Amino acid sequence: MTPPGTLILVRHGQSQWNLDNRFAGWVDVPLTPEGEAEARRAGDLLKDYHFSHAFTSALTRAQETLRIILDVIGQPDIPVERSAALNERHYGELQGLNKEETARQFGEAQVHTWRRSYRVAPPGGESLQQTAARVLPYYQTRVEPGVRAGEQALLVAHGSTLRALAMHLDGISERDIEAVEIPTGVPLRYVIGSSGAVIERGYLE
Repeated sequence: MTPPGTLILVRHGQSQWNLDNRFAGWVDVPLTPEGEAEARRAGDLLKDYHFSHAFTSALTRAQETLRIILDVIGQPDIPVERSAALNERHYGELQGLNKEETARQFGEAQVHTWRRSYRVAPPGGESLQQTAARVLPYYQTRVEPGVRAGEQALLVAHGSTLRALAMHLDGISERDIEAVEIPTGVPLRYVIGSSGAVIERGYLE
């Protein structure tokens, strides 16, 4: 019998635009010193894991978070796959704008809908549904087979990317996903059986 595999999801540490309260999307924003510290704390929580592969986006804030984690756990040389399929959702015309100023301009209800709803996209950007349409095929073809075979995999990405994955893994409804928030730098552990079903789930703290 194949033992269950483990999937660890980590949202990148605090970025400069998280700190500045700006929409980042696909803009390549660096980590703050606090974001680097969050990545090190995540690594401290993952020292007992032995990953066969790691996956991350094409954006620096996720790649740097992953690099720090792998250094902390002493596994800097494991295979790492980088893909734009795991990028944060594209925020279109909102990218670079301050969130509070945008709420004053368009109204808090409209901005909340752009940020949190499943089907509604910001102007010129992606909805969570559209983000999931690139994230889930990547997960199912590149990440899930190894986990279902009993491996331990580490995936470091972004808030919307991980919300889309959690929606799939946890069976979260379109309505309920609006309230789901993935914290920065806190590992989320899934134990997954050979069928792909989730056996256990929880944050490591």
